Amino acid sequence: MDTPGAGLGYLRGYNDALVVGLARTLPEFDRAAVAGATGLTPQAVSKVLARLTGDGLIEPAGVRRRGVGKPATIYRIVAASRFAIGVHVARTGVRLVLTDLLGTVLGRAREPLPADFTPDELLSAVDSGRSVLLRDCPVDPARILGLGLGMVGPLDHANGIVRDAHRLRHWHDVPLRELAARRLDLAVHLDKDVTAGVTAEAWRRGGDFRDGVLIMVESGIGAGLWLGGAAYRGAHTNAGEFGHTVIQFDGPGCVCGRRGCLEVLHDAAVARGDVAHAARLLGAGVVNLLQTTDVGHVVLAGADLLRHRDVYVPAISAAVRLEVPRADWLTVSVSVSALGGDVIAAGAAMQVLNAAYGRPSLDRPAAAHDHA
Repeated sequence: MDTPGAGLGYLRGYNDALVVGLARTLPEFDRAAVAGATGLTPQAVSKVLARLTGDGLIEPAGVRRRGVGKPATIYRIVAASRFAIGVHVARTGVRLVLTDLLGTVLGRAREPLPADFTPDELLSAVDSGRSVLLRDCPVDPARILGLGLGMVGPLDHANGIVRDAHRLRHWHDVPLRELAARRLDLAVHLDKDVTAGVTAEAWRRGGDFRDGVLIMVESGIGAGLWLGGAAYRGAHTNAGEFGHTVIQFDGPGCVCGRRGCLEVLHDAAVARGDVAHAARLLGAGVVNLLQTTDVGHVVLAGADLLRHRDVYVPAISAAVRLEVPRADWLTVSVSVSALGGDVIAAGAAMQVLNAAYGRPSLDRPAAAHDHA
Protein backbone atom coordinates (compact mmCIF):
# COMPACT_ATOMS: atom_id res chain seq x y z
CA MET A 1 0.00 0.00 0.00
CA ASP A 2 1.28 3.48 -0.89
CA THR A 3 2.18 5.68 2.05
CA PRO A 4 1.65 9.45 2.15
CA GLY A 5 5.38 9.93 2.39
CA ALA A 6 6.01 7.85 -0.71
CA GLY A 7 3.36 9.73 -2.64
CA LEU A 8 4.70 13.10 -1.59
CA GLY A 9 8.20 12.02 -2.56
CA TYR A 10 6.94 11.12 -6.02
CA LEU A 11 5.21 14.47 -6.42
CA ARG A 12 8.26 16.36 -5.24
CA GLY A 13 10.44 14.43 -7.66
CA TYR A 14 8.03 15.11 -10.50
CA ASN A 15 7.73 18.81 -9.74
CA ASP A 16 11.48 19.23 -9.35
CA ALA A 17 12.06 17.48 -12.67
CA LEU A 18 9.34 19.57 -14.29
CA VAL A 19 10.98 22.82 -13.23
CA VAL A 20 14.52 21.73 -14.09
CA GLY A 21 13.29 20.58 -17.50
CA LEU A 22 11.77 24.01 -18.07
CA ALA A 23 14.86 25.78 -16.73
CA ARG A 24 17.04 23.98 -19.28
CA THR A 25 15.14 25.75 -22.06
CA LEU A 26 15.18 29.29 -20.64
CA PRO A 27 18.11 31.63 -20.02
CA GLU A 28 16.26 33.13 -17.02
CA PHE A 29 12.88 32.67 -15.34
CA ASP A 30 10.84 33.75 -12.35
CA ARG A 31 8.12 32.15 -10.24
CA ALA A 32 5.27 33.45 -12.40
CA ALA A 33 6.84 32.06 -15.59
CA VAL A 34 7.26 28.63 -13.99
CA ALA A 35 3.69 28.59 -12.68
CA GLY A 36 2.33 29.59 -16.07
CA ALA A 37 4.34 26.99 -17.98
CA THR A 38 3.86 24.06 -15.60
CA GLY A 39 0.43 24.57 -14.06
CA LEU A 40 1.87 24.36 -10.55
CA THR A 41 0.46 26.71 -7.94
CA PRO A 42 2.64 29.71 -6.99
CA GLN A 43 3.06 28.21 -3.52
CA ALA A 44 4.25 24.90 -4.95
CA VAL A 45 6.63 26.72 -7.30
CA SER A 46 8.14 28.66 -4.39
CA LYS A 47 8.88 25.44 -2.52
CA VAL A 48 10.39 23.81 -5.61
CA LEU A 49 12.58 26.83 -6.36
CA ALA A 50 13.82 26.91 -2.78
CA ARG A 51 14.63 23.20 -2.90
CA LEU A 52 16.45 23.44 -6.25
CA THR A 53 18.40 26.47 -5.06
CA GLY A 54 19.45 24.58 -1.96
CA ASP A 55 20.59 21.67 -4.12
CA GLY A 56 22.64 24.04 -6.28
CA LEU A 57 20.69 23.25 -9.46
CA ILE A 58 19.49 26.81 -9.94
CA GLU A 59 20.67 30.16 -8.60
CA PRO A 60 19.27 33.69 -8.24
CA ALA A 61 20.23 35.99 -11.10
CA GLY A 62 18.78 39.32 -10.01
CA VAL A 63 15.30 40.77 -9.69
CA ARG A 64 12.61 41.97 -12.07
CA ARG A 65 10.21 44.81 -11.26
CA ARG A 66 6.69 44.72 -12.63
CA GLY A 67 5.10 47.96 -11.50
CA VAL A 68 4.33 48.37 -7.83
CA GLY A 69 4.87 45.65 -5.30
CA LYS A 70 7.69 43.34 -4.39
CA PRO A 71 10.15 42.67 -7.24
CA ALA A 72 10.31 39.11 -8.59
CA THR A 73 13.48 37.10 -8.10
CA ILE A 74 15.01 35.88 -11.38
CA TYR A 75 16.64 32.45 -11.53
CA ARG A 76 18.86 30.58 -13.95
CA ILE A 77 20.03 27.00 -14.14
CA VAL A 78 23.54 26.13 -12.96
CA ALA A 79 24.89 24.05 -15.83
CA ALA A 80 27.92 22.85 -13.86
CA SER A 81 25.82 21.59 -10.96
CA ARG A 82 25.42 18.11 -12.44
CA PHE A 83 27.13 16.04 -15.13
CA ALA A 84 26.54 12.88 -17.14
CA ILE A 85 28.75 10.53 -19.14
CA GLY A 86 27.56 9.18 -22.48
CA VAL A 87 29.05 6.24 -24.36
CA HIS A 88 28.63 5.28 -28.00
CA VAL A 89 29.39 1.58 -28.44
CA ALA A 90 30.40 0.90 -32.04
CA ARG A 91 31.78 -2.34 -33.43
CA THR A 92 35.36 -1.06 -33.46
CA GLY A 93 35.52 1.10 -30.34
CA VAL A 94 33.77 3.28 -27.78
CA ARG A 95 33.40 7.04 -27.83
CA LEU A 96 32.73 8.78 -24.51
CA VAL A 97 31.60 12.32 -23.75
CA LEU A 98 31.06 14.30 -20.56
CA THR A 99 28.14 16.74 -20.56
CA ASP A 100 26.84 19.29 -18.11
CA LEU A 101 23.21 19.66 -17.02
CA LEU A 102 22.39 21.47 -20.28
CA GLY A 103 23.78 18.63 -22.36
CA THR A 104 26.80 20.63 -23.53
CA VAL A 105 29.73 18.37 -24.42
CA LEU A 106 32.67 19.29 -22.19
CA GLY A 107 35.14 16.57 -23.15
CA ARG A 108 35.66 13.43 -25.23
CA ALA A 109 37.61 10.20 -25.07
CA ARG A 110 37.95 7.14 -27.32
CA GLU A 111 38.99 3.58 -26.66
CA PRO A 112 39.44 0.79 -29.23
CA LEU A 113 37.64 -2.54 -29.07
CA PRO A 114 38.88 -5.88 -30.41
CA ALA A 115 36.98 -7.55 -33.21
CA ASP A 116 33.96 -9.51 -31.94
CA PHE A 117 34.46 -8.09 -28.46
CA THR A 118 33.01 -9.66 -25.31
CA PRO A 119 30.97 -7.91 -22.59
CA ASP A 120 33.99 -7.87 -20.31
CA GLU A 121 36.17 -6.31 -23.02
CA LEU A 122 33.54 -3.65 -23.61
CA LEU A 123 33.28 -2.75 -19.93
CA SER A 124 37.08 -2.60 -19.61
CA ALA A 125 37.20 -0.15 -22.53
CA VAL A 126 34.41 1.98 -21.03
CA ASP A 127 36.13 2.03 -17.64
CA SER A 128 39.43 3.02 -19.23
CA GLY A 129 37.77 5.70 -21.34
CA ARG A 130 36.01 7.10 -18.29
CA SER A 131 39.36 7.47 -16.49
CA VAL A 132 40.80 9.37 -19.44
CA LEU A 133 37.70 11.55 -19.72
CA LEU A 134 37.71 12.53 -16.05
CA ARG A 135 41.45 13.07 -16.06
CA ASP A 136 41.06 15.61 -18.86
CA CYS A 137 37.83 17.08 -17.46
CA PRO A 138 38.07 16.82 -13.67
CA VAL A 139 34.67 17.20 -11.99
CA ASP A 140 33.27 16.26 -8.60
CA PRO A 141 32.35 12.56 -8.92
CA ALA A 142 29.38 13.13 -6.60
CA ARG A 143 27.88 15.42 -9.25
CA ILE A 144 27.93 12.78 -11.99
CA LEU A 145 24.35 11.55 -12.29
CA GLY A 146 25.21 8.40 -14.21
CA LEU A 147 26.41 6.89 -17.45
CA GLY A 148 24.39 6.31 -20.61
CA LEU A 149 25.22 3.52 -23.05
CA GLY A 150 24.13 3.77 -26.68
CA MET A 151 24.51 0.16 -27.83
CA VAL A 152 24.12 -1.90 -30.97
CA GLY A 153 20.79 -3.78 -31.09
CA PRO A 154 18.57 -5.75 -30.96
CA LEU A 155 18.16 -4.58 -27.42
CA ASP A 156 15.62 -4.85 -24.59
CA HIS A 157 15.69 -1.35 -23.15
CA ALA A 158 13.04 -2.04 -20.51
CA ASN A 159 15.08 -4.82 -18.88
CA GLY A 160 18.56 -3.55 -19.73
CA ILE A 161 19.43 -6.62 -21.80
CA VAL A 162 21.27 -6.87 -25.12
CA ARG A 163 19.36 -9.68 -26.82
CA ASP A 164 21.41 -10.57 -29.93
CA ALA A 165 23.60 -7.74 -31.17
CA HIS A 166 24.02 -8.15 -34.92
CA ARG A 167 27.49 -9.29 -36.03
CA LEU A 168 28.63 -9.87 -32.43
CA ARG A 169 28.78 -13.50 -31.25
CA HIS A 170 29.07 -12.93 -27.50
CA TRP A 171 25.92 -10.88 -26.99
CA HIS A 172 23.01 -13.26 -26.47
CA ASP A 173 20.76 -12.06 -23.61
CA VAL A 174 23.53 -10.12 -21.87
CA PRO A 175 22.27 -8.03 -18.88
CA LEU A 176 24.55 -5.14 -19.83
CA ARG A 177 22.87 -2.47 -17.71
CA GLU A 178 23.33 -4.52 -14.54
CA LEU A 179 26.89 -5.55 -15.41
CA ALA A 180 27.90 -1.98 -16.23
CA ALA A 181 26.36 -0.52 -13.06
CA ARG A 182 28.22 -3.07 -10.94
CA ARG A 183 31.53 -2.61 -12.76
CA LEU A 184 31.44 1.19 -12.97
CA ASP A 185 29.66 1.91 -9.69
CA LEU A 186 27.33 4.35 -11.44
CA ALA A 187 23.67 4.51 -12.34
CA VAL A 188 23.51 3.21 -15.94
CA HIS A 189 20.98 3.94 -18.67
CA LEU A 190 21.07 1.51 -21.61
CA ASP A 191 19.40 2.19 -24.93
CA LYS A 192 19.82 1.52 -28.63
CA ASP A 193 22.39 3.75 -30.25
CA VAL A 194 19.90 5.28 -32.68
CA THR A 195 17.40 6.08 -29.92
CA ALA A 196 20.13 7.85 -27.98
CA GLY A 197 21.04 9.74 -31.15
CA VAL A 198 17.52 10.96 -31.88
CA THR A 199 17.24 12.08 -28.25
CA ALA A 200 20.25 14.33 -28.78
CA GLU A 201 18.66 15.82 -31.89
CA ALA A 202 15.41 16.47 -30.04
CA TRP A 203 17.31 18.25 -27.24
CA ARG A 204 19.18 20.41 -29.72
CA ARG A 205 16.21 21.30 -31.90
CA GLY A 206 13.59 21.92 -29.22
CA GLY A 207 9.82 21.93 -29.66
CA ASP A 208 9.91 22.04 -33.46
CA PHE A 209 11.32 18.51 -33.50
CA ARG A 210 8.11 16.77 -32.42
CA ASP A 211 8.12 14.01 -35.05
CA GLY A 212 11.44 13.04 -36.56
CA VAL A 213 13.80 10.21 -37.35
CA LEU A 214 17.57 9.84 -37.13
CA ILE A 215 19.02 7.60 -39.86
CA MET A 216 22.38 6.17 -38.85
CA VAL A 217 24.77 4.44 -41.23
CA GLU A 218 27.77 3.06 -39.34
CA SER A 219 28.63 -0.63 -39.61
CA GLY A 220 24.93 -1.17 -40.22
CA ILE A 221 21.78 0.90 -40.69
CA GLY A 222 19.31 1.92 -37.99
CA ALA A 223 16.63 4.51 -37.33
CA GLY A 224 15.94 6.35 -34.10
CA LEU A 225 12.29 7.40 -33.87
CA TRP A 226 10.98 10.49 -32.10
CA LEU A 227 7.19 10.47 -32.31
CA GLY A 228 4.75 12.78 -30.60
CA GLY A 229 7.53 14.56 -28.72
CA ALA A 230 9.14 11.45 -27.19
CA ALA A 231 11.44 8.57 -28.10
CA TYR A 232 9.49 5.66 -29.56
CA ARG A 233 10.84 2.22 -28.64
CA GLY A 234 7.94 -0.08 -29.46
CA ALA A 235 6.18 -2.88 -27.59
CA HIS A 236 9.43 -4.75 -26.90
CA THR A 237 11.65 -1.61 -26.82
CA ASN A 238 13.41 -2.78 -29.98
CA ALA A 239 12.04 -0.32 -32.55
CA GLY A 240 14.49 1.07 -35.06
CA GLU A 241 15.76 -2.02 -36.89
CA PHE A 242 15.29 -0.04 -40.09
CA GLY A 243 18.17 -1.73 -41.91
CA HIS A 244 16.39 -5.07 -41.64
CA THR A 245 13.39 -4.14 -43.74
CA VAL A 246 13.23 -6.26 -46.90
CA ILE A 247 13.34 -4.49 -50.25
CA GLN A 248 14.31 -7.47 -52.48
CA PHE A 249 12.66 -10.84 -51.89
CA ASP A 250 15.35 -12.86 -53.68
CA GLY A 251 18.25 -10.77 -52.38
CA PRO A 252 21.34 -11.96 -50.50
CA GLY A 253 21.14 -13.35 -46.98
CA CYS A 254 21.40 -10.88 -44.11
CA VAL A 255 22.87 -11.26 -40.61
CA CYS A 256 19.33 -11.02 -39.22
CA GLY A 257 18.36 -14.26 -40.99
CA ARG A 258 16.19 -12.76 -43.73
CA ARG A 259 17.02 -12.08 -47.35
CA GLY A 260 17.22 -8.84 -49.30
CA CYS A 261 17.31 -6.45 -46.35
CA LEU A 262 18.13 -2.81 -46.99
CA GLU A 263 21.32 -3.13 -44.94
CA VAL A 264 22.80 -6.08 -46.82
CA LEU A 265 22.00 -4.58 -50.22
CA HIS A 266 23.35 -1.19 -49.18
CA ASP A 267 26.57 -2.70 -47.78
CA ALA A 268 27.08 -4.79 -50.91
CA ALA A 269 26.86 -1.66 -53.06
CA VAL A 270 29.41 0.12 -50.85
CA ALA A 271 31.74 -2.91 -50.97
CA ARG A 272 31.84 -2.83 -54.75
CA GLY A 273 32.51 0.93 -54.71
CA ASP A 274 29.07 2.07 -55.87
CA VAL A 275 28.27 4.54 -53.12
CA ALA A 276 25.79 6.35 -55.38
CA HIS A 277 23.69 3.19 -55.66
CA ALA A 278 23.97 2.63 -51.90
CA ALA A 279 22.66 6.15 -51.32
CA ARG A 280 19.74 5.59 -53.70
CA LEU A 281 18.85 2.39 -51.85
CA LEU A 282 18.92 4.26 -48.56
CA GLY A 283 16.77 6.98 -50.08
CA ALA A 284 14.15 4.43 -51.09
CA GLY A 285 14.18 3.03 -47.56
CA VAL A 286 13.76 6.50 -46.08
CA VAL A 287 10.74 7.17 -48.28
CA ASN A 288 9.21 3.86 -47.14
CA LEU A 289 9.75 4.96 -43.55
CA LEU A 290 8.19 8.36 -44.21
CA GLN A 291 5.15 6.71 -45.76
CA THR A 292 4.75 4.68 -42.58
CA THR A 293 5.46 7.31 -39.91
CA ASP A 294 4.73 10.69 -41.58
CA VAL A 295 7.51 12.45 -39.68
CA GLY A 296 8.61 15.95 -40.55
CA HIS A 297 12.36 15.64 -40.01
CA VAL A 298 15.02 13.26 -41.29
CA VAL A 299 18.44 13.65 -39.68
CA LEU A 300 21.40 11.80 -41.19
CA ALA A 301 24.27 10.53 -39.05
CA GLY A 302 26.94 7.85 -38.72
CA ALA A 303 30.60 7.68 -39.72
CA ASP A 304 29.97 5.71 -42.92
CA LEU A 305 27.37 8.20 -44.12
CA LEU A 306 29.32 11.29 -43.10
CA ARG A 307 32.33 10.00 -45.02
CA HIS A 308 30.27 10.36 -48.22
CA ARG A 309 27.81 13.05 -47.20
CA ASP A 310 28.18 14.77 -50.56
CA VAL A 311 26.63 11.64 -52.13
CA TYR A 312 24.08 10.63 -49.50
CA VAL A 313 22.52 13.99 -48.73
CA PRO A 314 21.57 14.91 -52.33
CA ALA A 315 20.33 11.37 -53.05
CA ILE A 316 18.10 11.19 -49.98
CA SER A 317 16.88 14.76 -50.40
CA ALA A 318 15.94 13.98 -54.01
CA ALA A 319 14.13 10.79 -53.00
CA VAL A 320 12.12 12.66 -50.38
CA ARG A 321 11.31 15.47 -52.80
CA LEU A 322 10.42 13.29 -55.79
CA GLU A 323 9.09 10.01 -54.38
CA VAL A 324 6.91 11.12 -51.48
CA PRO A 325 3.39 11.66 -52.91
CA ARG A 326 2.24 15.25 -52.49
CA ALA A 327 5.62 16.43 -51.28
CA ASP A 328 4.18 19.94 -51.44
CA TRP A 329 1.88 18.97 -48.56
CA LEU A 330 3.86 16.18 -46.83
CA THR A 331 6.90 18.39 -46.37
CA VAL A 332 10.03 16.85 -44.81
CA SER A 333 13.30 18.52 -43.87
CA VAL A 334 16.49 16.53 -44.52
CA SER A 335 19.63 17.52 -42.64
CA VAL A 336 22.90 16.18 -41.27
CA SER A 337 23.38 16.05 -37.51
CA ALA A 338 25.33 19.07 -36.32
CA LEU A 339 26.71 16.92 -33.49
CA GLY A 340 28.71 14.82 -35.94
CA GLY A 341 30.42 11.84 -34.34
CA ASP A 342 29.20 12.87 -30.87
CA VAL A 343 25.50 12.40 -31.57
CA ILE A 344 25.10 8.92 -30.01
CA ALA A 345 27.32 9.48 -26.97
CA ALA A 346 25.85 12.94 -26.33
CA GLY A 347 22.33 11.52 -26.64
CA ALA A 348 23.16 8.73 -24.18
CA ALA A 349 24.31 11.35 -21.67
CA MET A 350 21.16 13.41 -22.24
CA GLN A 351 19.05 10.34 -21.50
CA VAL A 352 20.76 10.13 -18.10
CA LEU A 353 19.89 13.80 -17.50
CA ASN A 354 16.31 13.14 -18.55
CA ALA A 355 16.06 10.17 -16.20
CA ALA A 356 17.04 12.40 -13.28
CA TYR A 357 15.66 15.79 -14.31
CA GLY A 358 13.24 15.33 -17.17
CA ARG A 359 9.50 15.00 -17.42
CA PRO A 360 8.36 11.45 -16.56
CA SER A 361 6.60 9.60 -19.37
CA LEU A 362 3.73 8.39 -17.23
CA ASP A 363 0.67 10.54 -16.71
CA ARG A 364 0.78 12.88 -13.81
CA PRO A 365 -1.80 12.53 -11.02
CA ALA A 366 -4.37 15.32 -10.98
CA ALA A 367 -3.57 16.11 -7.36
CA ALA A 368 0.09 16.78 -8.11
CA HIS A 369 -0.57 20.50 -8.61
CA ASP A 370 -1.56 20.78 -4.96
CA HIS A 371 1.72 19.51 -3.55
CA ALA A 372 5.31 20.61 -3.68
